[in-house]
Amino acid sequence: MKKVSIVILNWNGKKLLEKFLPSVIRHSPAEYSDIIVADNGSTDTSLQMIEEKFPIISIIRLDKNYGFAEGYNLALENIKTEYTVLLNSDVEVTSGWLEAPLRTLDADTQIACVQPKIKSYNNKSYFEYAGAAGGYIDRYGYPFCRGRILHIIEEDKGQYDEPADILWASGACLFIRTSVYKKEGGLDPRFFAHQEEVEMCWRLRSRGYRLVCTPQSVVYHVGGATLTKENPRKTFLNFRNSLLMLYKNVPEKDLTHVLRVRFWLDYIAAAKFLLSGQAANARAVYRARKEFRKLLETYQPIREEYLKKVILQPIPELMHNSLILAFYMKGKKTFGQLNVSKNIGSL
Repeated sequence: MKKVSIVILNWNGKKLLEKFLPSVIRHSPAEYSDIIVADNGSTDTSLQMIEEKFPIISIIRLDKNYGFAEGYNLALENIKTEYTVLLNSDVEVTSGWLEAPLRTLDADTQIACVQPKIKSYNNKSYFEYAGAAGGYIDRYGYPFCRGRILHIIEEDKGQYDEPADILWASGACLFIRTSVYKKEGGLDPRFFAHQEEVEMCWRLRSRGYRLVCTPQSVVYHVGGATLTKENPRKTFLNFRNSLLMLYKNVPEKDLTHVLRVRFWLDYIAAAKFLLSGQAANARAVYRARKEFRKLLETYQPIREEYLKKVILQPIPELMHNSLILAFYMKGKKTFGQLNVSKNIGSL
């Protein structure tokens, strides 16, 4: 049996697959890795193209677009290898990209997830927004990374080349123990897309697993750095899913305070969208909060079940105060300026 399955979720992504599959094939030794495309009911000719140009690749055919979360959940039902890589279709991998993450997983069974260094495909000297050198979260649910704070992305000058314990690994390129993924429930299918991997990683960390970034492995991600006025759906999912993540994982003693602060932060964000002419994004924030309130009743038993399984509290990698306050009021624009040892704890 192979050691690792590289699973690429696809939905009408023929051009991306044509462009980026060659690097995955070239740098993923066939003696211990399988490459699989899980197709979310595509209506283009991506599967025909794979069969013709890349016959070495296996295909899992799903009957419709289940989104990122449920798409991967269904795909991993078929995976039997010890490790799985969730890999976006717009990622270029490099020589030896599998080696350091797999060594790290082999070395400690408490490590559930590993992320490589993720850099920008379009500006290769810089980190990429969605992951950089490993992710963290502040008290109010705002994710950030070694190498990216809000919209400020750092140039990679080797400042984060040491492996580090992290709170979340990016779904752009996420190594995980297949058995842990299945045992702990995988990605929340109701999220559909956006922040589902952050929530899953928070859940895993609270249950005592470790998550690690191994910067010796490097990949390049196209991705997207900011929300724009063309993406109200993305805005809706980000805000709604962030609130659901908090509700599922924040301890009881902190929940009321955290949600109260998020109420004001969300409406400030909506006002900012409105004042900048992005009315559709402002409406998306209101819709996200409305949808969150509607879902609370169905998520209550899920929250109760999750809290029973928490064994690590507080979580060292969870920032104890506000990233927004640190960024806008204190001028902390890079991860190094956040004073990690004080705000997050020893890594």
